[in-house]
Amino acid sequence: MQSKATSTLFAGCEVGGTKCVCVIGTGPQDIRAETRIPTTTPEETISRIIQFLSDAQKSFGPFAALGIATFGPIDLHPNSPTFGFITTTPKPGWTFTDFLGPFKRHFPIPIAFDTDVNGAALGEWRWGAARNLNSFIYLTVGTGIGGGGMMGSRLMHGLIHPEMGHILLRRPTHETFTGICPFHQDCLEGLASGPAIQARWGHSPDSLPPDHPAWTLEAEYLAQALHTFICTLSPQRIILGGGVMQRAHLFPLIRERVRESLNGYIAHPAILHTLDEYIVPPALGTRSGALGALALAERAAHRP
Repeated sequence: MQSKATSTLFAGCEVGGTKCVCVIGTGPQDIRAETRIPTTTPEETISRIIQFLSDAQKSFGPFAALGIATFGPIDLHPNSPTFGFITTTPKPGWTFTDFLGPFKRHFPIPIAFDTDVNGAALGEWRWGAARNLNSFIYLTVGTGIGGGGMMGSRLMHGLIHPEMGHILLRRPTHETFTGICPFHQDCLEGLASGPAIQARWGHSPDSLPPDHPAWTLEAEYLAQALHTFICTLSPQRIILGGGVMQRAHLFPLIRERVRESLNGYIAHPAILHTLDEYIVPPALGTRSGALGALALAERAAHRP
């Protein structure tokens, strides 16, 4: 059985498809240590994270709790034999990896485990662009695409967890590119992730200028997805993060296309008049995920 430490110091790990960000602290203004670890094989990656956390405990003392926010899909159900596993991920070598188990064996403290996007959403709710909201979506657009958030002030969980990056989209009639997702091809991740942009245009998104037609198409795909989420979940705000969304010129393109797509059907001022305050970048910038993992730990420490 896990025991609660008396410390108020927390550890958080954001585990992405290309890198892991681990932090020690209590919040955005109090980060005692931070490191980035490449996401390679499960064995090497987990071992390096555990080593960092062990060294940090020697330097700063025990943690009250640990929060892990990881790419997925993951098994979040405690009664399941694969609880804490990364399951049917397209990332090579990581299918059905027991991610949580090694941490539970090394650290006898409360450990929170959730998706990277739910973690980022919690970070934005605790300290960022979703403060004082009880429903919102956080969508990350980068190496992959994932979504999480809150409904009724609770993180989104269900049969498993949201997989917003794998909703199906309509390709424009002139578009012949087949998406890169090995499961669905023409899903949001398959058509609009960073690797999909590179595969479609033959160039890295970082090398494409703002007036390149790639961005009009990207805005179209993301607007289709947001149209679906607005109509199904009715969130109070949508936060768009991730590497692709660091291009500020994308936001006005997406907002305008969402407005056109909804065509006046959602008659709310947030859509009709203040869309620039409704579809927004993360207030925590690129730190939403790591700080969200810290917020997961904070929750776990105070859970009865």
